Amino acid sequence: MKPINPSASRSEFVQLRGLRYHVRRWGSPQAPALFLLHGWLDTSATFHDLVQPLLPDWQVLAPDLRGFGLSEWPQDGYWFADYLGDLDALLDHYAPDAAVRLIGHSLGAQIASIYSGLRPHRVGKLALLDGLFMRDQPPAETPKKLRQWLDELRESPREQHYASYEQLAERVRRLHPRLTPERALSVAHGWSYLREDGRIGLCADPKHRRVFAVPYRVAESKAAWSEVTARTLFIDGGQSELRRQISDDERAERRACFRDRREQIVEDAGHMLHFERPAETAALLRAFFAD
Repeated sequence: MKPINPSASRSEFVQLRGLRYHVRRWGSPQAPALFLLHGWLDTSATFHDLVQPLLPDWQVLAPDLRGFGLSEWPQDGYWFADYLGDLDALLDHYAPDAAVRLIGHSLGAQIASIYSGLRPHRVGKLALLDGLFMRDQPPAETPKKLRQWLDELRESPREQHYASYEQLAERVRRLHPRLTPERALSVAHGWSYLREDGRIGLCADPKHRRVFAVPYRVAESKAAWSEVTARTLFIDGGQSELRRQISDDERAERRACFRDRREQIVEDAGHMLHFERPAETAALLRAFFAD
């Protein structure tokens, strides 16, 4: 039997709620598990450098969320509740009888945090990476939002593509200037695939770029967060542009919903702290989950 290389990931495919889901797995299957959820327009592949310092003490399982990475694209678009249903099915598949250690970044943090309030017995520890910063959308915005959603349904969204991985890496560096050229190229490979015409396409369903039809109500999130029992760690990027979307007072009010919490900041990191400052972020995660 060929030994497992713990630093390399292995791909597994499972059926979850009618979709073929891709799960990237690092480490020994005998090690305790960490479940890791990526953010919007990201994939599990970009967690590679974050995961390495967590090995071999942990194994890490990171799904590509529906419509991202190597997971299947649903035909009818995207609704937030589906992410919760998918996570419930994923944990039933991999850890049916255990309270899990759950990590989420950005959109993944929103999913993980809400799920932890809905299924508090299923989550033992929770780490949220630069998340829960969505702006509250008042009811008066609903008609405009729904009109935009209806308009976008009339046209098929165009798929973005690039001449080479290097061209995509240049765009990645413009978005995330703290990255070295080598790491930007690694992210570019994690975000894309080689098309039949030789161009580089993104591993994300273009329908993700449509507006969400349902406005975000922070009061609803707070109701779920108030039922979280897991010890919770917030790790923020000190230079995160998304962190500034809400005031310090609003951020504190949201986090006060979590009854057992602590906060850390990776100072020289933006929103994508998991690949901008993976070693520093991993060190905080190791300390939290080892406690």
